[in-house]
Amino acid sequence: MKVAFIVKYFPVLSETFILNQITGLILRGHKVDIYSYPTDDIEKVHPDVEKYQLLKHTHYYPRVPENYLWRLIKGLELIFRHFLKAPLVLMRSLNIFKYGKRAASLRLLYAIVPLLNTEAYDIIHCQFGMYGIDGMIYRDIDAIKGKLITSFRGYDISSYVKERGKDVYNELFAKGDFFLANCEFFRQRAIKLGCDEKKIVVHGSGIDCNKFTFKTRYPHPDGKIRIATTGRLVEKKGIEYSIRAIAKLANIHPNIEYNIIGDGYLKEHLQQLIEELNVTKQVNLLGWKNQKEIIEILDKTHLFIAPSVTAEDGNQDAPVNTLKEAMAMGLPVIGTLHGGIPELVKDGISGFLVPERDVDAISEKLSYFIQHPEIWEQMGSSGRAYVEKHYDINKLNDELVEIYELVAKNNSQQTSDRNRVASYSNSTRWYSRINRT
Repeated sequence: MKVAFIVKYFPVLSETFILNQITGLILRGHKVDIYSYPTDDIEKVHPDVEKYQLLKHTHYYPRVPENYLWRLIKGLELIFRHFLKAPLVLMRSLNIFKYGKRAASLRLLYAIVPLLNTEAYDIIHCQFGMYGIDGMIYRDIDAIKGKLITSFRGYDISSYVKERGKDVYNELFAKGDFFLANCEFFRQRAIKLGCDEKKIVVHGSGIDCNKFTFKTRYPHPDGKIRIATTGRLVEKKGIEYSIRAIAKLANIHPNIEYNIIGDGYLKEHLQQLIEELNVTKQVNLLGWKNQKEIIEILDKTHLFIAPSVTAEDGNQDAPVNTLKEAMAMGLPVIGTLHGGIPELVKDGISGFLVPERDVDAISEKLSYFIQHPEIWEQMGSSGRAYVEKHYDINKLNDELVEIYELVAKNNSQQTSDRNRVASYSNSTRWYSRINRT
């Protein structure tokens, strides 16, 4: 099959879930093209970007000048240069009556340039709902051809909807061929917003379990209890609350060490909080680390916290990959009753779930773990088994290909195919049911 991925930026270090799908498709013999806005951050890239020479398959939209006069001049140049390739497509991109600001700002014109004269794709896979809208418009003006699949992953089905309104996806739901949600929590939200329940299934984000070696956790002879969190330093990751929990616990268990792996706009705020709480000896902001470095840190870690919260703008998490990675390595975990996390962490089996922003609850569960190391082994084993069963990237990529094949068939078979996709997912995924005709 020939597949187009429409994303915001590529490559992005924090979006390995997209990279894993692309490389999985290539390994299965399919051709993948990537359409993306240009990014300046290509010095630090995942090794697979170079291994599979993905930048050669990435087509960047021309940069849109901020100065409108210069944007207009460059836009006229683009029209002159590419007019003979697809004159009708170029003219449709300027239809301000149908496409409003997208056309008037010339952003639609700039965006369709790398799509001109491309062969038809079997699948156009848009990552995140807002880029599903982009893909829908590109297909409407005949800049790209193929069956349109959109993945909902978190921000796009939470804070983006809060910002743009509950009708933001109405046209996409009507015109899109199929939809994927990375957890049942977001699938139900899409259905509530108007998505046909027979056109959307859960397809989770996977990890390569072979890269995360399982190890039974035991207390270290030096008495140190090492705890970790991996995630961007942004509001919805809730790291402020785990730092406060560590501070509360440090008076009782002074031998704890909390390592926070990641970077983001809250770094200075969190460092200031660490100093105010007088836990500079216990809490370390390690900054961004590559996957190998993360694995090395987690290998020496005993417990893992994912304290996600609903951000002020409504942004929420699915079952986060960093939590899956920790569980795959045998770490007992603490997660929150938030978004899709309860679909991953089974309370009392692979870890504990606590309410959002509940510092006392995080502290209490950490204290319980420290006082009862005999439960670490069983919880770690349960977590590894669950991740292997439901989130192994190889199984998920096989599932993705089957979904593609079913959706790519003729329209006359589409209703039957959708039911087969739902049936397939119902038999292999963890959520309870998908309605069928």
